[in-house]
Amino acid sequence: MTLNKGDYILFDYTVVVKDDNKVIETTNEATAKEAGIYRPEEVYEPRLVILGETKLWEPLENALLNADEGKDVEVEIPPEKAYGQRDLSKIKILSIREFHRHGIVPRVDDVVEIEGNRARVISISGGRVTLDFNHPLAGKTLVVRGKVVRKLTSNEEKIVYLIRQYMPRIPPDKISVSFSQDGSEAQVRLPAEVLLYEKIGNILLQAASEIGSRFAELKKVNFVEEVELKR
Repeated sequence: MTLNKGDYILFDYTVVVKDDNKVIETTNEATAKEAGIYRPEEVYEPRLVILGETKLWEPLENALLNADEGKDVEVEIPPEKAYGQRDLSKIKILSIREFHRHGIVPRVDDVVEIEGNRARVISISGGRVTLDFNHPLAGKTLVVRGKVVRKLTSNEEKIVYLIRQYMPRIPPDKISVSFSQDGSEAQVRLPAEVLLYEKIGNILLQAASEIGSRFAELKKVNFVEEVELKR
């Protein structure tokens, strides 16, 4: 059975540049380490995607809408559907004095911020700095290889994974969700470690707001932090 807009899925994927097969993004820890893009603060696991709502490249979304649960997906994203074609008008030359005035010593390949826009330094010569304001992946065709791990079917599970967008390091089996008899209230049980999150109150408010926006029948979300007492 193919997927539809509004479906919640867990999608495991890797994005590479077609020209050289360079990995630029992945949900797989081993792949990230092998590609030299591993970040310890990142949580590597299948990503929650809400079809028709999660921002995706158009060809990828179309491929997912024609995919099946458990099936592999591979799709090319041409430049015009990804980060655009390279635009020569976005290559600009500035005096090096502009950088020194702000205490910046530019170097080739540095990424700098000029008037709110990011640019890569591509050359420095004769007191002039040449900057490229194109996205680093402009003009590149990307390839997404992945798998629809599974489709989330119960509201309880959907809420668990929505909450994990705000607290990704909490394993899904440590979050439980139950509903009142009339379905107007949800109780979310969380482990004690969430109390160590900075600004946990704001995080819970944001999570509750998103849950409420997606489940119109809910009038209240109760969060319960469970602390196991050591005897």
